[in-house]
Amino acid sequence: MKAKELRKKPKAKLQKILRDKREKLGDICFNLASGKIKNVREIKELKKDIARILTLLNKQRTKNDKQISS
Repeated sequence: MKAKELRKKPKAKLQKILRDKREKLGDICFNLASGKIKNVREIKELKKDIARILTLLNKQRTKNDKQISS
């Protein structure tokens, strides 16, 4: 998922996407360990998507914290 697409989504939707991606990553890692999956590229992409979502959520939180303290 592109960062541009993620910026348009509300906070609740981002949290749901984050939860889903983390579950999918866990499933893929489990399948990789048990030898059922060969595509390790998907793991890399999921980790990047998770990092993008966390970055956006942290930016939103710090932006809100600055507005409250002002």
